[in-house]
Amino acid sequence: MIFDSHTHTKFSADSKMKAVDAIARAESLNFGLVFTEHFDYDMEGFNFVAAEYMDEYKKFRGEKLRLGVEVGMTKTAREASKNFVLSADFDQVIGSIHTIDGEDIYIKEFFEGKEKFSVYTNYFQVMAQEAAVNDFDVLGHIDYICRAATYDDTSIDYDTFKAEIDNVLKIIVEREKVLELNTRRLRHKKVFDELKPVYTSYKNFGGKYVTIGSDAHRAEVIGDHFQAALDFVQEIGLTPVTFCQRKIEKF
Repeated sequence: MIFDSHTHTKFSADSKMKAVDAIARAESLNFGLVFTEHFDYDMEGFNFVAAEYMDEYKKFRGEKLRLGVEVGMTKTAREASKNFVLSADFDQVIGSIHTIDGEDIYIKEFFEGKEKFSVYTNYFQVMAQEAAVNDFDVLGHIDYICRAATYDDTSIDYDTFKAEIDNVLKIIVEREKVLELNTRRLRHKKVFDELKPVYTSYKNFGGKYVTIGSDAHRAEVIGDHFQAALDFVQEIGLTPVTFCQRKIEKF
């Protein structure tokens, strides 16, 4: 069964998606789901009570639904994030970069007056630093910086940032973590060309697996662009997986 391994329901501060609606959408696609609610210790409101989450959704949990978390990785949140991950029996932990130097990179104002090369270089350097020490299973959306960037060219050009990107990928492989292919930007065909050298390098460094996630905050986008994502992964030679009890499961 194909799993959408990155979704957010009402336990995430930026989502109002109901679990029953998400499950119904997944069932219509014959997909499994992983709920991955936001825990960003450094971002106001982006946290939840793990026990309440587990208790409310335990009736849904099973072969078709896994309960996970997406942790925002920052230097100042390391201890809090570690304790949170240990506080419940999560099936999957995504580690993501959502902030740099305390600033939310999903806000367009973050980019004002800042030169792209410096911002993107710092982004990947922070990602490498946090990926090296945090407890997670999956590195989330390596191209997240592109979503709100205001530059004429928002892409993560591999040739330009090769050293920084390769450092991240090597850490992921060395720590036996998994790289996510997030489908949010895959509505743009050119993004496949942008990401191909990144995922090819991950493969060349020894990476074997990817999770695929829509990052859905609304039920209707669960599973978006998944066939294209699966074709992309197959072309590169990577295996799509999900997690259960923090162990890899192949589709």
